[in-house]
Formats: sequence, C-alpha cells, structure tokens
Amino acid sequence: MVPWHNRQVTSSDEATRVAALIDAETRAEALFDEVVARGLIAPGITERELSDAIKVLAAESFGITRYWHKRVVRAGANTLHPYRDNPPNRIIGADDIVFLDFGPLLTDWEADFGRTYVLGDDPAKLAVRDALAPVWRAARAAFDADPDVTGEQLYDAVVTIAENAGFVFGGDIAGHLVGDFPHATIPGDKIASYVAPGSTTRLRDPLPGGTPSHWILEIHLLDPDRRFGGFFEQLLDIRRD
Repeated sequence: MVPWHNRQVTSSDEATRVAALIDAETRAEALFDEVVARGLIAPGITERELSDAIKVLAAESFGITRYWHKRVVRAGANTLHPYRDNPPNRIIGADDIVFLDFGPLLTDWEADFGRTYVLGDDPAKLAVRDALAPVWRAARAAFDADPDVTGEQLYDAVVTIAENAGFVFGGDIAGHLVGDFPHATIPGDKIASYVAPGSTTRLRDPLPGGTPSHWILEIHLLDPDRRFGGFFEQLLDIRRD
C-alpha cells in the first residue's frame, strides 16, 4: 500500500483518514478505561508487570497486538523521566502516581494516548493529575489561535502555560506528527515532525507529498519540587469533542 503522505489525497480520502485516526484514539481511550475498570493499576506490582497485563488485555479485548512505539508505564520518581529515557523497573506503591503512554496500531493507523492516575489521596499528586487536562486544553487553544504557529512556538507556549499553572514542563518535545504507520518514514527534516525547539515549520503545513498533517499534543508536568510528574496526550488538531 502506498503511504498516504506519498499519494494525491482527495477530500474523500482525507475524511476517511481523519475518521480512522479518531477511531484509533477512541479505542485507545476505551482500553485505558478498561484498565481502570479492572483495577489493573494496583500497588505491589512492577511497571513491567502492569505493562504486560495491559498488553494481554489489549490483545484479548480490543484486538490490539502491535504498537508503533514502546509501551511506557511510569510510577513515582520514574514519572520524572521523559519518553526517551529507560529508568529501572519500579514497584508501584500504595500512594503512588502512575502514567501510561501507549501507541497502539489499529489497522495500520497510529494512536498515541497518555493518561495519569493516582493511588491514594496525596494532594500534591492529585494536583499534578488534575492540572494536566486544563494545561492541555490551554495549549490547544494557543494552537487554535495562531494559524501560522510553528512547532517551536507551540512548544514555548506549552512551557509558559505549564509554568503559569505552577508546574515545571518535563518534556523535550510537546507533540509530534501522527498518521498512517510508520509516520516516521515521512521524508524531510525530522525536527519538523515534532513540537519542539528548532522546529520552524508551521504545524498546519501539509506533508511533503501534499497530504494534510495531523498532530499529537503531549503534556508532561512535574510538580514544583520535581518529585514526580504526570502525562497527558491525545490528538491536537482533530477534535473528538
């Protein structure tokens, strides 16, 4: 199959593509909801054990057997680490903060979904968790407000929004392209595939072949004392609400 970014894409094609990306994210969210419903995020198990349990659930209940990036489960101090790091496997505590970042493939369409959960009632951990969605929405509003916004401009806006909310932004990127797998093979300057410093391409510019670009926005907040963090990500430019 010819990748979408190498095709002449009609309006009908693009409608199909958008619907597929929405469906992929909707199913990823349903998987996370089921993880919570089944109580899989529990104290006494390791991050790797939780990741493996989610992998089994995803295959058995959602038909998800492939992922386009590593499955990320982080708890406690490990939530300070950005995606590229590989901290030691950690046991989830009884009063812990945990985030999940999974990139399932649904019929060759990429989803990228991240959420944060708190075990117990620690107010500082709850504050991080509860700030993630509002910061994400404020960052999306910054994207919506500027049709010419570049990757580095949106990244700077996200950092400022996080700091104004009382947190530290913990990511070296704040998002990336998403699409038909593997989006990483799209030709051109790779920094242009990220919401990050040095990305001077306008986010709404089409891909090199003329296909419309679509983006994930990700928020990684650290508490003011850098003891732990939280994570939230989903589609930026395609709205489900």
